[in-house]
Amino acid sequence: MSDVELVLRSTRVITPEGTRAASVAVAAGRIVAVLGHDAAVPAGARLEDFGDDVLLPGLVDTHVHVNDPGRTEWEGFWTATRAAAAGGITTLIDMPLNSLPPTTTVGNLRTKRDVARTKAHIDVGFWGGALPDNVKDLKPLHDAGVFGFKAFLSPSGVEEFPELGQEELARSLAEIAGFGGLLIVHAEDPHHLAAAPQKGGRRYADFLASRPRDAEDTAVAHLIAQAKRLHARVHVLHLSSGDALPMIAAARREGVRITVETCPHYLTLTAEEVPDGASEFKCCPPIRERANQDLLWQALADGTIDCVVTDHSPSTADLKTDDFATAWGGISGLQLSLSAVWTEARRRGHSLEDVARWMSTSTARLAGLDRKGAIEAGRDADFAVLAPDETFTVDPAALHHRNRVTAYAGRTLDGVVRSTWLRGERIMADGEFTEPAGRLLVSRAPSRTS
Repeated sequence: MSDVELVLRSTRVITPEGTRAASVAVAAGRIVAVLGHDAAVPAGARLEDFGDDVLLPGLVDTHVHVNDPGRTEWEGFWTATRAAAAGGITTLIDMPLNSLPPTTTVGNLRTKRDVARTKAHIDVGFWGGALPDNVKDLKPLHDAGVFGFKAFLSPSGVEEFPELGQEELARSLAEIAGFGGLLIVHAEDPHHLAAAPQKGGRRYADFLASRPRDAEDTAVAHLIAQAKRLHARVHVLHLSSGDALPMIAAARREGVRITVETCPHYLTLTAEEVPDGASEFKCCPPIRERANQDLLWQALADGTIDCVVTDHSPSTADLKTDDFATAWGGISGLQLSLSAVWTEARRRGHSLEDVARWMSTSTARLAGLDRKGAIEAGRDADFAVLAPDETFTVDPAALHHRNRVTAYAGRTLDGVVRSTWLRGERIMADGEFTEPAGRLLVSRAPSRTS
């Protein structure tokens, strides 16, 4: 313990064994021990005592659209990572689309990393993309350190990132399974979407009808069948349909390697409350009815849904028109995700330990980040300090996202993030930030063929 530089102390530290009063000893950016609350502070170490504020593991958000380079007027690494730090997120993994170029070749990945390198306030990793014509690029991207590959089964909304048909899905998934990789999937079936009524206009009910649950359910069923046949590892992105949950649970019992995420907006917002014309609530799949939301919470409680991520997908305000058919579909949530989920979780009887598991431990496990996601010896000293009983009203002007359009405007949320720590350094406190200190992360997942 002679090399300990920092001790963080709280009466409520969330550890893998539960919440306890503890002192967390840090050296060289790593946790070296979790000690009793009143343990002696080693000579030369600095003590930070947070009193009754909760010390959580820094959140790991594995579903973020940073859009940089190419669409930096929508978002960028500087603003996205500041907003993330303000919300207690210490690691994010950037999605391969909405930036130009998309992360679908090693050269494009290099471009993305070069842009992010000096702008990241938190640690950043990258997903690759699986397109109809880039099967040859998947193994090189894996070897270059992407954490897996994203694919769409229906149109993505941007022409440079086309969806996979079923035969193309099979080819890409077979290639990825061959080297032990992970495919993460936007699962909506294009045929069901095409058959749904497409009225357009201001009515949210019409938009909801245009993205029916059975589009998700059918796509998930196809994905399960392919994963089972190929013995592949797959992950369902942003699940919103509660009807898909029984087949997912059944697939797991049969040994299919499938994991599932959902998002704060599906857990905290409902179709019944979305005003007509309010396209800040538009996302795909859509925010569904209250009864469906209850099914998602039940699935989090029983483990059918593994984790909660933001799917932060911003745009400029002018793209959020009052016509749901033409408005950009995406919700900005980095800064507010922890508080939004905690507000509803505590109302439903869940604990902050549950929230930390869904938003940090499970997401770190999904990406294979074995140094993130928990407060225990050997992990990175990444923390969020939360005042869980304090409330605030969401003011868009106080957000650090580049475009301050939010579905949470005016909502009162529980849980104020006091400070955020990255490898033992305080990077945000009370809305003030240090200079960028984030690192670019590389997957260490081994290749089966290497």
